[in-house]
Amino acid sequence: MAIECGAEGLDRLLFGDPPGHVPPDLDSVSSDSRVAAARSGTLFLQEISELPAAVQARLARIARDGEVRIDGEPVATALRLIAGASTGIDADVHEHRFRGDLYRRLSASRIDLPPLRARAEDVPPIATRVLEDVCAARELAPRTFTQAALALLAALPWPGNVAELREVVERGVAGTHEETMQVEHLLPALQLDRPPAAFLPAGTLREARLRFERDYIAAVLQHHGWRMAAAAQTLGIQRPNLYRKARQLGIALSRVTE
Repeated sequence: MAIECGAEGLDRLLFGDPPGHVPPDLDSVSSDSRVAAARSGTLFLQEISELPAAVQARLARIARDGEVRIDGEPVATALRLIAGASTGIDADVHEHRFRGDLYRRLSASRIDLPPLRARAEDVPPIATRVLEDVCAARELAPRTFTQAALALLAALPWPGNVAELREVVERGVAGTHEETMQVEHLLPALQLDRPPAAFLPAGTLREARLRFERDYIAAVLQHHGWRMAAAAQTLGIQRPNLYRKARQLGIALSRVTE
């Protein structure tokens, strides 16, 4: 059972508290709360650094005692808490913005996952799974990515990690009815790092097309570790044609491997 820690009405969601309610005890919850529902299972807390101090205190008490009061009745619990956090959680603990006792219980088994930009090879399978989930949630027929679309996604830095990737996929799905997601379906969904100024056309359509081809071919080459054969297969062209195109577009080939 997953909980977004920055969600509105978190007290109501986790503990079943009505608005303005002050619980008689830190371990008091209602029978319709997520804590009660997961008392013999697992509760996943997404982005725990956003937990309010009062919620941290109640979760720390429940995790410490292994017991909750459901509608006033004490009930033993085997609740397992799993949490996701940004890289700033250690600083939050050190500066007392996050409770040390709760952090120690949550971090007893800790896995440090590298950012998505450091795991380009993981982007295609993650994006494919996200696409499946988005289509299922919207009751749409299953969709797939082309290899070129996956190469584009893998070449991007993703500062917002999987959450940002999901947003792009969701916008891409909303923008087309096609069952095969192509590069042109993803480009409008991407919020690339550009100045916020209004778009000012520069150059002819041919010049704009050449700029796009250069950037895209370079991204595909980077995704494949500058292996020409693999990049050519993704691009749907022969390897000699890719060499010629790269030279025409001024793409440096010093890192190319066969």
